Amino acid sequence: MNLYGRGARQFFCWVAGLAAALLAVASSAQDSRFAPNSWSRQSMIVGPPCQTYPQPWEAPWTPCDAASHQAWLADVRRWREERRIRIGYNGARYDDPRVGWARGAFMQAQAMVEDRFLYDPVAHRYTVDKYLDDLTARFGGIDAVLIWPTYPNMGVDDRNQIDMLAAMPGGTQGVKGMVADFHRRGVKVLFPFMMWDEGTRDPGAPWPQALARVMAEVGADGMNGDTQDGVPLAFSLAADATGHPLVFQPEGLPSDEALAWNLMSWGQYGFDFAPKVDRFRWLEPRHMVNISDRWSRSKTDDLQYAFFNGEGWESWENIWGIWNGITPRDAEATRRVATIERAEAPLLTSADWEPFYPTAPFGVFASRWPGEDRTLWTLVNRNDYDVDGVQLIAPAGEGVRWFDLYHGVELNPVVEGGQARLSFPIEAKGYGAVLAVRGAPDVQLTALLARMHATTAKPLADYDDTWRPLPQTLTPIAPTRRYATPPDGMVEIPAAQFDFKVRGVELEGDDQVGVDVAYPWETTPRRFHDHDVVIRRFFIDRTPVTDRQFQAFLAAVRYHPADDANFLKDWQGEAYPEGAAERPVTWVSLEDARAYCAWAGKRLPHEWEWQYAAEGSDGRAYPWGEDWRADAVPTPDKGRALTAPEPVGAHPAGASPFGVLDLVGEVWQWTDEYQDVHTRAAILRGGSFYQPQGSIWYFPQAYRNDEHAKLLLMAPGRDRSGAIGFRCAADAA
Repeated sequence: MNLYGRGARQFFCWVAGLAAALLAVASSAQDSRFAPNSWSRQSMIVGPPCQTYPQPWEAPWTPCDAASHQAWLADVRRWREERRIRIGYNGARYDDPRVGWARGAFMQAQAMVEDRFLYDPVAHRYTVDKYLDDLTARFGGIDAVLIWPTYPNMGVDDRNQIDMLAAMPGGTQGVKGMVADFHRRGVKVLFPFMMWDEGTRDPGAPWPQALARVMAEVGADGMNGDTQDGVPLAFSLAADATGHPLVFQPEGLPSDEALAWNLMSWGQYGFDFAPKVDRFRWLEPRHMVNISDRWSRSKTDDLQYAFFNGEGWESWENIWGIWNGITPRDAEATRRVATIERAEAPLLTSADWEPFYPTAPFGVFASRWPGEDRTLWTLVNRNDYDVDGVQLIAPAGEGVRWFDLYHGVELNPVVEGGQARLSFPIEAKGYGAVLAVRGAPDVQLTALLARMHATTAKPLADYDDTWRPLPQTLTPIAPTRRYATPPDGMVEIPAAQFDFKVRGVELEGDDQVGVDVAYPWETTPRRFHDHDVVIRRFFIDRTPVTDRQFQAFLAAVRYHPADDANFLKDWQGEAYPEGAAERPVTWVSLEDARAYCAWAGKRLPHEWEWQYAAEGSDGRAYPWGEDWRADAVPTPDKGRALTAPEPVGAHPAGASPFGVLDLVGEVWQWTDEYQDVHTRAAILRGGSFYQPQGSIWYFPQAYRNDEHAKLLLMAPGRDRSGAIGFRCAADAA
């Protein structure tokens, strides 16, 4: 009998799966009827069955009452107690005042360093006030910001995640100044780290120590673990060793044990009608969860789940240069939720939190947050209709005053049998908050009530809830003088009606509106493009511009860019390396390339011109034909340290139908620039010789004629790369 045959393997897999399922059932039953599977991405605890209306073929619905709530609450509290024992939980780190800010970081924004509200590429300076003023005006501001300097550009060359931060304008000292500007406005700053970054430059030290040092240098407050299912304790210990402790926030789910040192996390939920209780918040109420739902165009689910759980939200609008802006309705809802959460933050870490506190109407869900002298209820209306009348029934204590905190007015409950019946309106998909205070309201509460009364005077329904993409424009390329014959080193490209078919190779975003670019004939950015373009006769460089040619330009005009960071990084002054005369010039920005072409009486090619020069009229996949040929391109560099490109013209087999060389696999080549009010990006063509290994998240190659890459632009010094060059074009008579 073949024990390793297909049937045996299937049987063993079935047995293993059954055993795992039985173990999971046993473990779940041993802990609680309501506890989630620990590996679940949603990681939520379900409420009492009465909170969801059953289908006709299911059990009859029974309304919730105090008894069902208390039974459910006792069960999940017992589960929490047992779970803490099982994991040996110690929450001492939450008591450290140096990291205590995390429990109040309700609103976190994610900011791309390329965002033009954060850095002004014209004035060449960080504009933190402009960035924060915009968020404050639109949705009430933020408590923390996650500054993102790495993906999706990382991997275009061998710069690692620390190098990408250091390449920001001003280097680490410039970043330190930017962080200080956020601190001046009371905003904490986090940066990401990527443990998948194992194919670029070796940092020369273990990542925990290397990252801790640079975070201390720039004065950061925390780090987000990109794709991390929990941040290992080693990172906290490394930060502690510098005397600059950090708050860590993994993207994925940490283990329950890791809550002791992961003080924050992301909530990437699936949303049902009845909200669920966040597992981590239930285990440790001081743990801050920021719900991250980047691609959703409506944030109502995010905000309602956050308000119900007393937790935060991440306003991620600039997603890798793709704008997914918050609608005015969601922005106003954010302002209201954040105002209440910030004002009553101490209550939202109450160890006596009661989720699913009984409510009178179906579809309205409440959490009770008791404190020493006041109690807060946060409510969400998951119904598509307004709900008015009695919402809550709570014990009526002597001397207790009741406030509709959301609307900023005092309530006069009807008291029956020692129970206060609290009536107030909650609009469809809206929010409510009740505060019970013993005695007269203090100055702070009086001010909060006045603020909320003014803020909520206009219903959320009156705010626009329409999502709109940002318009995008192509940066014009000025024509050159018209040449009758090809200038030296250029190839003639005949006029044509060209079927310009291309797609962006961005790793995320599917084909949503906003991904990639919008050509002048398109109304919105999208990934896939197909358009007949009239190509006028023009000329294009046979090869990319070389070190020798660029040196002649420097000598002729004494060119030196204002932002000279990384300019000709592989040269010594104005001298290229020995033997490199015919290599493609690299470490030049888009601006440097434009300056050279203008000096030469030329210009950069439009992308469709570049593609036509590579593809011709037969739609071939590669310049030389339909099938990949290794001899038509340089040998890929797959090491951690970037080497130099090969001399131009070394691979004649890679010639296009028009005889253009080195179009693919040599160096990326600058073409067009696109921009919207937040982001600038350049289209790179041809791919490069550099292929960092070990992760799917590095900057993707685009070797096919019908593919292009989009590089986010920030500043010339950061944009320059050892794997990006260019060639010029010229207009024909």
